[in-house]
Amino acid sequence: MLQTTLLKGLRRLCLPRLQPCCHMSYVVLLPEDPVDTAENNALLRTAHGDLPNFEEITGEKCHAGVGKLALDLETGVWEIEEKIRDKPKSVSFDTVLKPLDALDAQLNFGWSTAKVLYIARQDKLPQKTYLGLHERARKARVQKFQSLPIYKACKVISEQEAPSLDSNKRRVLQKFLLESRLNGMDLSPTKADQFLSIINKLDQKKQQYRQKVQVSTSRFAYEITDPNIVQHFPPHLLERMSPSGSDTTRGPWHVTLKSDVYEGFMAHCSKRALRWNTWQAYNMRATRFIDPQLDNSVNIEEIRASRNDLARILGYSNFATMSMETKMAGSVENVLSLITSLMAKAVPKQAEEIASLTAFAKERDFSEDALQAYDVPYYSRLQRQHLYGEGEKLRQFFPLDHVLTALLQLSAELFAVQFEELAPGPELKAWHPSVRLFNVLEEDGAPIASFYFDPYRRPGEKLEPTSGSGWFASLRSRSTLSDRPVAALVFNFPPPGSDAQHDSDETLLTVSDVVTLFSKFGEALQHMLTTVPYGEVSGLTNIEWDAMALTQHFMANWVFVPEVLSSLGRHYDTGAPLPPDVIADIISSHNHMAAHNLSKHLYLANLDLLLHTTKDFWKSIMTGLWPQFLPYELDKKDYHPCSFTASMCDVWAAAYYSHTWARVMAADCTKSFIDDERSHWRSTGLRFRSTFLSLGGGEAPAEVFRKFRGRDPSPDALIELYGIGGAK
Repeated sequence: MLQTTLLKGLRRLCLPRLQPCCHMSYVVLLPEDPVDTAENNALLRTAHGDLPNFEEITGEKCHAGVGKLALDLETGVWEIEEKIRDKPKSVSFDTVLKPLDALDAQLNFGWSTAKVLYIARQDKLPQKTYLGLHERARKARVQKFQSLPIYKACKVISEQEAPSLDSNKRRVLQKFLLESRLNGMDLSPTKADQFLSIINKLDQKKQQYRQKVQVSTSRFAYEITDPNIVQHFPPHLLERMSPSGSDTTRGPWHVTLKSDVYEGFMAHCSKRALRWNTWQAYNMRATRFIDPQLDNSVNIEEIRASRNDLARILGYSNFATMSMETKMAGSVENVLSLITSLMAKAVPKQAEEIASLTAFAKERDFSEDALQAYDVPYYSRLQRQHLYGEGEKLRQFFPLDHVLTALLQLSAELFAVQFEELAPGPELKAWHPSVRLFNVLEEDGAPIASFYFDPYRRPGEKLEPTSGSGWFASLRSRSTLSDRPVAALVFNFPPPGSDAQHDSDETLLTVSDVVTLFSKFGEALQHMLTTVPYGEVSGLTNIEWDAMALTQHFMANWVFVPEVLSSLGRHYDTGAPLPPDVIADIISSHNHMAAHNLSKHLYLANLDLLLHTTKDFWKSIMTGLWPQFLPYELDKKDYHPCSFTASMCDVWAAAYYSHTWARVMAADCTKSFIDDERSHWRSTGLRFRSTFLSLGGGEAPAEVFRKFRGRDPSPDALIELYGIGGAK
């Protein structure tokens, strides 16, 4: 991922220095305690290319190991700076950027191992410890982008070597130049001080914004004791709403604004008054209607102003324009053009969907003139079930082992690889006995990569996801130190035999679970099949933000290709395949209310861009955009920008559109397969492997797409896959 690292400090924290008469050097102060080594710390052995021995890796080992690797990286950066000063004529890609890649790879091996432990074994590495390690690793890794000697060396390399560098080396060089410039390396001392002051102020305001949303979210809760209200709630929702250790079938049940409770409650609660109350509380978070002390209105304007100040001091007209430096879109105008193009199809179709949903609701218990925002999730779920059946009942057709086998077979068919599972045993040394390890091989048996597969829910151990049910994590990236990437796929699927509705000793998946499995495997494929030899730009690293999720969506799209869906579905008991009418219903169910969902996302994407391009007050922007995209009235107390954390204090500022941009590209890629006979999928798959999966961040995604498709992306494929088309 190419990240714009607007950091807390422009000047690195140097160790004490001596000034002898001939030249400047550093004195490194070593700790008094014995330093961890590869012999006494299993995490450090990962830096030498070994697979992690998770049985020996603890939180303490992670703390010591990551600390040592971070110090090694910083020391290595300083040594390279010294060489640049001492021998400026020796500056080249091989003397500066190649050793930096190797230094970063060593820290990445250990740091990635710690991250997997945090996701899968929080009892070993709790959040507080992990966050400290994350910040330590982050500071070490960005030091090279805050180094003036390295930045000047990169300029020399650009002037002297650029024409002779291959595309991968040029991407590494371009990354260093851009990241350094965005870290203020071109600024005068006075401007640099101003830049640092703005960054510190912005960090404070974003933290205040986040805290106000968190407090507002935590303050709202109420208890339900009437079982009639929750009688149609699914078991997993009741579990989340029940106090720890209580009987989920007896209550009480707590309604909160946490996303995993709020979204399920809005879709299943039949009491309109309760839906309205919960919806209003959610959209009034961090506003004066809740508590003037928690109002984020001023924070929004201060964050916007600080971001624009940052952009202007770096030479950009506004923050969104600066953001486009790290995006495939390239300009705000290109993003707005895509939004307008999709909007022209989605909004008219949305009107049809809402009219149909309103008619359906009035046939039941709805007596108002029009549906409101808090009605749509509930009646949409009812209508989808009415038209296409109960999704939970489809679990019986998706046993995990069969689905995983079908996924690997499809990947082998498309990308000319094979998979080999290592036999379970003590030599595996994974973080839990249920974890499996697979090797990825060429068809001739040559090794390519490996991945761990950790499928089952373990309350108290695994990190609970905010959405979906799984994670992809890199354990080892391809780099100058290793040509064998390693990935981890960690999920929260129910363990075998836990499905009370089916007498099965297998894990049965929902369609949503299957999509998550395919999506995360798509990330892993791009990580594992890269051929780029530099960790700074291999696999998913250095891919522009709006193209980063392409392989996720591309693989997820296969779930809804009829031939593939047919191979995925096998009854856990009888082995019967999915009937053709059920396959059609699954695809239609997936696309139910697709235009409405797309319109909501386009609204938020446009809101995010205008917040970072215009000077209009945020409320004016919201009220102007809302009726262009959405069919129901904007409630007078709906101040959702005050809790729009993705845009205001997370990484998606002026980039919220990225999700749709990636879906557009993924749909276009999918269409290149399904428009042809299955016998041709292999040749198209090899082209996909040699472009997107091979090149990763080593080449600009626009060029990669053109190599694969022969043209620029078109939104038409997404419209077709979603079944949106035009209005009748």
